[in-house]
Amino acid sequence: MKIAVSGKGGVGKTTISSMLAYGLALRGRSVLAIDADPNGSLAEALGYDHEKNGRITPLIDRKLLIEERTGSKPGDMGGYFVLNPKVDDLVEKFSVEVNGIRVMVMGGLKEALSGCYCSENALLRSFLRHLMVERDEWVILDMEAGFEHLTRGTAQSVDILFIVVEPGIRSIDTAKKITDLALQTGIPEIGYIVNKLYSSEQIREISSLLGSDDIRAAIPFDFHAVEADLQGAVPYVACPEMEAHISKLLDGIAAF
Repeated sequence: MKIAVSGKGGVGKTTISSMLAYGLALRGRSVLAIDADPNGSLAEALGYDHEKNGRITPLIDRKLLIEERTGSKPGDMGGYFVLNPKVDDLVEKFSVEVNGIRVMVMGGLKEALSGCYCSENALLRSFLRHLMVERDEWVILDMEAGFEHLTRGTAQSVDILFIVVEPGIRSIDTAKKITDLALQTGIPEIGYIVNKLYSSEQIREISSLLGSDDIRAAIPFDFHAVEADLQGAVPYVACPEMEAHISKLLDGIAAF
């Protein structure tokens, strides 16, 4: 299955993405975790030590690779370049294994979907299309709030979009906008993960705004998650209460 995770910044999207990937790997699934958030730290949340092992280079920063595959230097405007470059070997060449999970960092597109068709974007979009359509494994895609990475063709290959929401009108408004975009691009299944809850009253209020049938998990605020972030610990291991909710969510996914 292909699972995308989105939401407003700071809602716990990367933490939850890492826990989904970790939980699937512990269940014996082959998992590829993709960090498509320019400000993300998915590898670290899975246990990658960047101080010891060095920074993982995002695909969009691999300038020689981009020029080789597209025929155009990154940053060049105008001219000709390959719109569908070869990408089927990139996972094997550039993924990093972290606790049994293969991890890749994509980096951010240069401009919104309707803007630049530069060579960097061509490589990223072709790679994402390959992940969503051709790879035969579980893919967890940690996204930024928008859908600049997804064209209509690749979005339709996402099995589930989880939108992470926290109590707060800005987070809820962002979730609604993401939902509208997801419906436009054809994602077949959309669900909300409500995070950082302080009371049962909050979940009732959020349910009335988003629709209770679409809420797949309601996770209380967990101080262990804050400590895990400060200490660089793996949330799946350090946050047993959150892990229980994520495990229940995974067990409830259709076709799991």
